Order: sequence, then structure tokens, then C-alpha cells
Amino acid sequence: MERKGGPKGVSPRKLLRRETASTVGLLADVDDYKSIRRYASFRHAGDHLAYLRHVEGLLRALAARGAPVTVALFEPDDFAAYCARRGMDPDSASSRARYTSQAAAARTSVPYAGQPMDRLLDQLLQEAVRRRSGEHAATLLATAGECTDCGTHVGRDGFERASAALAALCERLDAGIHHVVVSVEDDPEAPLVAAAHVSAGRITEEEALRLCTVLAAGFVTASPGGLVLRSQATPDTVRAWRVHDSWLEPMTAAEVFNAYCTDATTGDPIPPEPGVDYAEGWALTPPEEEA
Repeated sequence: MERKGGPKGVSPRKLLRRETASTVGLLADVDDYKSIRRYASFRHAGDHLAYLRHVEGLLRALAARGAPVTVALFEPDDFAAYCARRGMDPDSASSRARYTSQAAAARTSVPYAGQPMDRLLDQLLQEAVRRRSGEHAATLLATAGECTDCGTHVGRDGFERASAALAALCERLDAGIHHVVVSVEDDPEAPLVAAAHVSAGRITEEEALRLCTVLAAGFVTASPGGLVLRSQATPDTVRAWRVHDSWLEPMTAAEVFNAYCTDATTGDPIPPEPGVDYAEGWALTPPEEEA
């Protein structure tokens, strides 16, 4: 007899449901939530905390189906611009759904794996910072112009030097796991930041692009900045380099310790992190000095 259901009586529709990915737009802060509430078609009547609880319940229900769930940062200003470009009514649930799936997910999104809402919000906002940093850094490189002395494109040259610096760093890494953070204070109110994990000297192309773009922006603008490397071991080891003369200059162990153990706002000393060794950065050879 022909079997009409799936495994153990599971219906074909339920099986297909497990293969249908879901994307949920999330209003991450109170101001964004208030902005969307001006639309009559957005019918959530509670406060932002209640909204987050309901979203978390929805995420759990979707994840229980066994299919992938993605959470996208819903940005009201970008949503309004999206609707204006396409002649869509922003006061519509279908418009919000279309924006979430087509635009928001491509801008800032993270996979949902059952993490608590506070952790999910933190991941989403960190991803937003990385995206905006990358976009701004890329703009700085694209508009840097040409060198008046040699005629080379300053932004392209900066990116090539940043790529060489990252390659030189990765060559020195052992087979363990390392966390790399690049920061550049082009704007003190909104510094450029990029981060990546390196395992056995390998890094994904996307993460390498982010690191190199932000680092290159530091080289091109000569803004204060640097690179921090944290290597997982017993104990963990932290090394750091500062941006200097379009390259990475190693910081001494004392400088790394002081940077980590001083409150950036007040200047007061703070206790060192237990189980962490602060070490001198390695000297990285710039391209012009290589044989």
C-alpha cells in the first residue's frame, strides 16, 4: 500500500515546513519601536519589553519546527526609504514583511539558535556596528583620491598594505584559536571596528575583508587606531599593535597592560583580567623592507 505520510506518520506538509527558513525583523531599541508604532497597521499595544517577550516566543516556536531562523535588525528610517523608492505603503504589514526578507536580512542579521533575548540583541547590535564600520571605512578608501607624488590611488594602496599586515600577522600565529580586533578612531563618537576569529592561521574571506578595510582606513586617514590579538591558551595571551606610519607598530607588554588595565573614561586603574598574560607584539615587516 502507498505510504501517504512522512516518517512515522509525519505529514508531507509538516516535513516541508521543516525546510522553510524564516526571517523575523526585530526592533532592537525603544526609539525604533516607538517609530514603528505610529503606523496604524502595527497593532502591538504593549511596551518594548512586552514586544521583545512576544518576539522571543515567536522565535522559539519557529525554531521548534526544525528549520533555520534568522533575526534581522529592523531599521525604521531605512524601511521608510525602502518603501519610498518602491512606491510602497509603509503602513502595511506586507510592506514590513517584504522589507524584512529582502532588505533588512541583507543588511544586518544573525542566526537564531535559542540564545536569550539580551544575547540576541547584543549580537545584532554588534553586527550592525561591524556593517556600518565596514561601509564607512570603504567610503573613506574610495574617496581618498590619488597620491600627488606618485599618482597611485591612496585607498587601494592602503588596502594592499593592510592586507600585507594581516598576512604577516597570520603567519606568526600557531595552530590555536585567536581573536583579532581592529579599531580606528576616525570619529571618536563612532569608532570603526572589525573583529574576526583566526584558527590555525586561517580566516574567512569575509572577515579578512572587514579587518583589512577598517585597518586600511586607519592607514589612509592616519587616525588613532590599532589591532589587538587575543590567543586562547593557558593563560590567554593578549598582544597589541598601534597604527603608525601606515603600518602596525608593536606595543610593549607594559603598554598592552596599561591599555587593558586603565579605565578609558576616568583614567583610573582597573584590576587585570585573571588568567591573562599581556605580551609584546611581534615586529611585522612592511612590504618595502622585504627582500
